[in-house]
Order: sequence, then C-alpha cells, then structure tokens
Amino acid sequence: MSVFAMNESKSALKSRRAGKRKVKQAFASHIGAIAQSGDGSAAVLSEDVDASKAASILLNEKNFPKKRFFRSRAHCNPLSHNDGFDYPLSPEEANWSIMYPNIPQHDRIVRILDIGMGFGGLTVTLAKLFPEKLVLGMEIRAKLCEYVRLRIEALRLECKGEYQNASCIRSNCMRYLPNFFQKEQIEKMFFCFPDPHFKSKNHRRRIVSHNLLTEYAYFIKPNGRLYTVTDVKELHDWHVEKCSAHPMFDRLPDEEVLRDDPAVQAMIDTTEEGIKVQRNKGSKFFAVYRRRENSELPNVSDVLNLL
Repeated sequence: MSVFAMNESKSALKSRRAGKRKVKQAFASHIGAIAQSGDGSAAVLSEDVDASKAASILLNEKNFPKKRFFRSRAHCNPLSHNDGFDYPLSPEEANWSIMYPNIPQHDRIVRILDIGMGFGGLTVTLAKLFPEKLVLGMEIRAKLCEYVRLRIEALRLECKGEYQNASCIRSNCMRYLPNFFQKEQIEKMFFCFPDPHFKSKNHRRRIVSHNLLTEYAYFIKPNGRLYTVTDVKELHDWHVEKCSAHPMFDRLPDEEVLRDDPAVQAMIDTTEEGIKVQRNKGSKFFAVYRRRENSELPNVSDVLNLL
C-alpha cells in the first residue's frame, strides 16, 4: 500500500470515529434535555444550543427519529439486576397523564399491551386499528424506547387528533407488570419476535413460561387474548407447549383469528422484525390464545381428588 493510500485510510478512519463521537454526544444531549411540562408532554428545551444540535442530527425534517441512530443490541438479560427503571409502587400510583396527556383522566386505562415493542411498528398500528383503546408498548432497551416515544410524538404532530391513545414505557416486563396493571385489565397482550435465548441454560429468560403465563392470566380479562409470533420454529413450539399446557389459556384456530381479528395480520406484517423476515423470505409462526372464563377452570378440590 502506498503512503498516500495509507494516509487516506487513516483520514477516513478518523472521520468515522469523529462521526460516531458526534452521534454519541448528540444522543447524550438529547436525553439530558428532555423535560416534562406540566401537562405531561415531552419537549426538548429550545434554548439549549446542544439540544438543538442534537435534534438536528437525530431527527429528520418532519421530526421523526432517524432509526440508524437508535439501533441497539438484540439481546438483553431480563434477569440481571437493574436499578435503571422507574416504576410505581402500585397501579394506583401510576401517572398515566405523562403518556396520554390528551386523554380524559377517567379513560386512562391501558387495554392493549405490546411487550418487547422494538421500534414500535405494531404499537402505532394497533393505536390506529383500535382508536378507542389505550395502547402501551413496553421495552427493556432504552434507545428503542426513546425512538418509539419520539416516533409517537411526531405522528401526533403530523396527524392531528390521532395516536393520542399510543404510548410507550421502558420497563422489565418479567418483573414490574404488577406495579402498573390491575387484575383483568388487559384485553390484548402481544409477544412479537421475542429473543429466542437458544441456550438451554438461558431458557428461563424467555418471556413465555408457565410461571409468567400465570401472571399474564391475572392481568388479561376473561376472553381476552394473548398473541405470539416468531420466525424461530423451535421457539414457536415452546410457546405452543407452554400456553396449551396452562389451564388459563385455550388456543384459537389459526384460520378463525386470521379471518376475524385484524390484530393478527398486523402482528405478522407490521413489526420491523416481521418486515425483515418477509424481505428475507423467511417463515413466521403465530398462535393466539383465549384467556378462559373463571367458570371454565377446574375446581381445586376436584383436581386434588384426582391426585
């Protein structure tokens, strides 16, 4: 390699490193400049010069976040100790006015949960499909949660009067759902393309398990629905095995839900992961379960008599 080529290569490397530093500084300035106004609407402090520069880098001309600056690691250990989450001590103490500032207080009851929302494709689609229901996306990764928050704010500005029923929050759903939701509050709960955690020793990190299904059944109303979709056949078989074996859930026929429930096709087609699978001509596997009525459950004494 010639001296000229080596110098050109070093110059390009320095330029890339400077660009990465610029993005990191912009993201840090953006996060630091977010303020919550009295009515709960988020805003970047306009008089902050660094924040203005950050916005010009992270957002496009329509104030939508640029996805390339918010990408995050695909894997996260939900069982690790983490004090970075803010959560109420009980559902009664949850302040939903921050997330749904234009919804009347008596209507601020979340009915649809998108757990592990990623870049929020399904969250915003569900808000459009069910405008009378509050939709909440939950995500453990900070960058993705901030991306979805900015995306929803931009959609609210672009489509006046719409997407007021959509919001997101950063939390660990394997730990803190009881801090946010009441018994039988949720009508639809989605698990779209969750982390497969392939290694056997990590199966306890999977978002669907017998113990967690018991917790989900507590929050889902009778005849409410639990949705799963993945592009990993082994994980789909795991979902089916765990959900079908749980006494609180009953699988609905695939043909029936595809025909009658618009949320199923939305779950398959509108998540960013689903779009990528479709682009790569991969397979998608889904299952929908009904939360059984309490009257359908076997009597505890009858079960004990059979043992």
